[in-house]
Amino acid sequence: MELLSRIRAERAEMPEALRKVAEVILADPAEAARSTIVDLAERSGTSTATITRLCRALGFGGYAELRVALATETGRAAQQHWETDIGQEILPGDGLDRVLGVVAGNDIRLIQETAAQLDLATVEKVAGAIAQAGRVLLFGVSSSAAVANEMEYRLQRIRVPTWSRSDAHSALTDAALLGQGDVAIGISHSGRTREAIEVLAEAGSHGAITVAVTSHPRSPLAEVAELVVTTSSRETTFRSEGFAAIHSQLLVLDVIYVSVAQRTYERTRKAFDLTVRAVTGHRLPEGDT
Repeated sequence: MELLSRIRAERAEMPEALRKVAEVILADPAEAARSTIVDLAERSGTSTATITRLCRALGFGGYAELRVALATETGRAAQQHWETDIGQEILPGDGLDRVLGVVAGNDIRLIQETAAQLDLATVEKVAGAIAQAGRVLLFGVSSSAAVANEMEYRLQRIRVPTWSRSDAHSALTDAALLGQGDVAIGISHSGRTREAIEVLAEAGSHGAITVAVTSHPRSPLAEVAELVVTTSSRETTFRSEGFAAIHSQLLVLDVIYVSVAQRTYERTRKAFDLTVRAVTGHRLPEGDT
């Protein structure tokens, strides 16, 4: 995972002192890369010892290594001339051309961050489990429910028995009927949606393989899951982190879906042929108005 994406994902789970440093770094990564350890401690209202603890928590031997990593990452972003930066605002009077630039720039960056940090070994395990599953249960609420519904449609289209739920009671009863070889997938940007945690816990207690799709790899949802697939999010004006995470969630699940289709190629090809023929009569010929 890229450094800034990792800090952003783990910030909520950090102790208060480390979180203060993380927020200063995220507010201006380039300035943090230029700062001495004393400067950064003063700006964050912490101590040099706290900075050192954060470095070690992120896997660095010391502050010098963290500065180099920050400088490298911010340098790449500058070289690629991203139109938007973390935290850029959309004002009420902005024209649609600027709105488009901010939204598109953030979404492009989000997709690239997601791809860069995606653990393909975990994706392989999830796809393999789904390809062999007797039943697949997807659960999400709010915007995550829309993502779950989309994945349900795709998997059903290639003959994977799949159900998507957004109601906790329905999901829990479905989870209680899962067993060995089945798969339960909980989708939550924060990883703190109580219902998603309960559904995965219920499914896991009956032997199902449990998968968390979340932007926070140390969240309660991730803790209860057997496999964790991480997403990313970039909050912009009028779009909260949870809403902005939809594109990242769709990318991750799309990669899993394609991997499942690869594993079940002949079945998938036949299913596509059948379903295309089934709806052909509902499409107007080309040229009709």
